[in-house]
Amino acid sequence: QVQLVESGGGLVEAGGSLRLSCVTSGHTFSTYAMGWFRQAPGKEREFVAAIKWSDGSTYYADSVKGRFTISRDNAKNTVYLQMNSLKPEDTAVYYCAARIHIGVLNAVHEYDYWGQGTQVNVSL
Repeated sequence: QVQLVESGGGLVEAGGSLRLSCVTSGHTFSTYAMGWFRQAPGKEREFVAAIKWSDGSTYYADSVKGRFTISRDNAKNTVYLQMNSLKPEDTAVYYCAARIHIGVLNAVHEYDYWGQGTQVNVSL
């Protein structure tokens, strides 16, 4: 089992920044990759970014590339999502997720563990 706890969400004006954190605990040694996803009201959950735990390789959705950065701190068992140049369309609940098996990193259904989510609101 892997437990995930997100934090760092809040209200920010367009153009502003936020940093989300995801603290992991439990059997983290079995984790292949960590991802951030988001879900806006009335929409499906979508991929935002992912990072491989072993070598730090990163992957991004086109909509956030160049604005968001995913990173990890192995010593703290924590994954971060630095979000810059935020837009109103970035408003959503952001979820941290962990996957055990090798596979496509942007596939929502292939992640094994999920956090409770943290709300991000971006105003005009």
